[in-house]
Amino acid sequence: MSSKNFSDIPKTYNAKDVEDKWYQYWYDHNLYHSEVDETREPYTIVIPPPNITGILHIGHILNNTIQDIYIRYKRMCGYNACWVPGIDHASIATEAKVVAMLKEKGISKDNISREEFLHYCYEWKEKYGGIIFKQLRKLGVSCDWQRERFTMDDHYYKKVVDAFVKLYNEGLIYRGYRMVNWDPVSKSAISDEEVFYKEVKGKLWHFKYPIKDSTDFIIVATTRPETMLGDTGIAVNPEDERYKNLFGKTLILPIVGREIPLFTDNYVDKEFGSGAVKVTPAHDVNDYEMGLRHNLEMVNIFNEDATSNGNVPKEFQNLDRYDLRFKVVARMEELGLVDKVEEYTNNVGYSQRGNVPIEPYLSEQWFMKMEELAKPALQSVLDGKVSFYPEHWVKTYEHWMTNIRDWCISRQLWWGHRIPVWYHKETQKIYCNSEPPSDVQNWYRDDDVLDTWASSWLWAQDVFINDKEQAYYYPTDLLVTAPDIIFFWVARMIIAGTHFMKAIPFRDVYFTSTVRDTQGRKMSKSLGNSPDPLDLIDEYGADALRFSMIYIAPLGQDVLFSSDKCEIGRNFANKIWNAGRFLLMNAQNINVNRDLVDSHLDFTDRWILSRFEKTIKEFTEAISDYEINNAVKILYSYVWNDFCDWYIEFSKYRLYNSSSEVKSAVISRAISLFEEMLKLVHPFMPFITEEIWHLLNERNIGESISTQEFPKFYGIVVDEVAELNVEFVQNIITAIRNIRGEMNIPPSRAISVILKAENITDEQSIYIKSLVRIDELIISSDAQKPKGSASAVVKGCDIFIPLEGIIDVEIERTRIEKEIIRISGSLEGVKKKLSQEGFVAKAPTEVIERERTKLQDWEKALVKLNEILADIS
Repeated sequence: MSSKNFSDIPKTYNAKDVEDKWYQYWYDHNLYHSEVDETREPYTIVIPPPNITGILHIGHILNNTIQDIYIRYKRMCGYNACWVPGIDHASIATEAKVVAMLKEKGISKDNISREEFLHYCYEWKEKYGGIIFKQLRKLGVSCDWQRERFTMDDHYYKKVVDAFVKLYNEGLIYRGYRMVNWDPVSKSAISDEEVFYKEVKGKLWHFKYPIKDSTDFIIVATTRPETMLGDTGIAVNPEDERYKNLFGKTLILPIVGREIPLFTDNYVDKEFGSGAVKVTPAHDVNDYEMGLRHNLEMVNIFNEDATSNGNVPKEFQNLDRYDLRFKVVARMEELGLVDKVEEYTNNVGYSQRGNVPIEPYLSEQWFMKMEELAKPALQSVLDGKVSFYPEHWVKTYEHWMTNIRDWCISRQLWWGHRIPVWYHKETQKIYCNSEPPSDVQNWYRDDDVLDTWASSWLWAQDVFINDKEQAYYYPTDLLVTAPDIIFFWVARMIIAGTHFMKAIPFRDVYFTSTVRDTQGRKMSKSLGNSPDPLDLIDEYGADALRFSMIYIAPLGQDVLFSSDKCEIGRNFANKIWNAGRFLLMNAQNINVNRDLVDSHLDFTDRWILSRFEKTIKEFTEAISDYEINNAVKILYSYVWNDFCDWYIEFSKYRLYNSSSEVKSAVISRAISLFEEMLKLVHPFMPFITEEIWHLLNERNIGESISTQEFPKFYGIVVDEVAELNVEFVQNIITAIRNIRGEMNIPPSRAISVILKAENITDEQSIYIKSLVRIDELIISSDAQKPKGSASAVVKGCDIFIPLEGIIDVEIERTRIEKEIIRISGSLEGVKKKLSQEGFVAKAPTEVIERERTKLQDWEKALVKLNEILADIS
């Protein structure tokens, strides 16, 4: 035992006194660093690298807590646990931040060199990069900080570039003109997965397009009038009888005066609008495909910032796309070519980064051929080499992988991994290599950088800086990530692993739940429903936040979070603290002798040891199956109910009423078991368990509970008889306590209890008497219920409590009768409300459920009150 004086241990646990102290201790003693050790089995996690612009949000808490639970658990199970932290350069997001920062200084990116801009980016990274990791330290994550990686590190940069060169040489990367999603803010292409859709209320304009050498016209409908300046055709369905006589005719494009053909294509929906559609191949994905099929001219009318370019009439040039829309509509009205305008709701694609509508844009980009690359990656999941939790994400993954399209991997940015391609100044010959050509003065380099995901897809394999480390730590064991990046990152890492390493990148993928508020809304700053995790840690403590998040997060279901949910974890921490404080305070006056741990056992000791063994088994099975929410509830039940509520209470009788040796055995056993229990709790609540573990005994410098052996299930002390005996006693005690509450008998008032039962042992009767304040306990197999007694029945025992002299029966009868009348009236009101069709049809679901719950609760209460009334009559 520790030689400290425990009389001044605070009555309540204060996380602020503990958490920073222990994190610094772990860091100072380098407890979580891993090195290759062929004598031990590795367990590896690579952190999903947050952006260098990132800050901690509530989703990070759930994600990183899960990772930390598994890495701490596996470390305690003897694995060589390695959790690699790192940050992502986040091309678009960071470049946008740096551009904005420079703008505030009066500097335009357009007026400085690439090298100068990259210098500013690295300055930004040094200043803001890794803020999230400083914040995650507050959460208690046990990363190997000596291994912190950055996606622009020299080693990693070279690996990214080498991968591009390899794929190019394999014919899997090509350059070509394609329709891409264009972000006018970043002036860069973005992937389909970086586009989200919003319903936007707009208009549907119906324009008249004149037929050449005729007074007739065709009416076309469009939601984007500005793009008509790039029209190069009008399409109708070949089965549309209305236009049979016009097939092959030529029309005059209004405003521009360009002659454009009318042609047929099965893509056209006869039922939409007039059945005729304008075709703008350079600014619509479907129009682009039609343009290819019918060899139409591709007229790009926009600059990179979505202003109109020189391909439109002069008076319409250099206008923002929405100003251009206004001017086109006005001119069409002047020309008398507007047939009608309708209100119309449309799904508009927005850039996730720029948060502006994207432009379908014809652009020359670098693409990766995905069809063949995807096949082994898909099969590795379908064959179970990579397992998904929850499993239903396999179907989502399969659907995407079987419908995969070539990946646009180039971005028109400066911050990122520059594409390793040079063009000969005279011949335009392409040179692709990790190193520049020897006569570099005769070449110029491609300006584009790679999509961020085309670098982070190598994360699982290339955070390891040499072949020895890669061979030891790869494949990794677990990836914990949000499902919204299953395509961005998870799928592509599996593709990279199966292609470059010929091995999967990880064995298991745990998809975290979406954190929402109690109204089911996603957390967001704009709604004001996203609490700052650092504020929560300051108020409740990191352990409380960690525990609470896991406790309310079932696998595969949304998490409904509010700040007050952290009370779950804080109360649990206080429960553990109070149990530890009780044991340590008693250890001040009772000799702790570890040699007596297995001496003087009674049935309550055999019960708690059996329950602990079973808890280890159930917990291990749950956490191995990634049922982490179930695992934490198994833990909670044992700690709160079995150990704190019952075993501590059972132990008090012998601690206060036994010989010194028995007392010593009881306290030694309880402390030993409590110490083992702390190890179970540690992965979830690392700080409080470290604090109490050090209080329990003198420890060497550098020792930590986090490197102790995790309790194992052996099954030796499982004792079903002891569990049945204790359960019987618990049921009797609980029934007596319930009667006390129902009859308003003060806790301080001793009572007489009659038990009609057989085979209640002296040991059992001692605990029954001591835990419910009984002055006389009569046990008889033929006992009869005395008049004016309260009663209860548990399996194998009838319980009678004589009330004469304990309560005023008449007053109690009157009180109960009044309560029956009150509840009956309320019950009738609820029944009447629920019988009204109008109420059930119109009231919100939660209101109806609340009323139904009242109905059930009050019906149960009436049954119970009538039983009590019968007892005392």
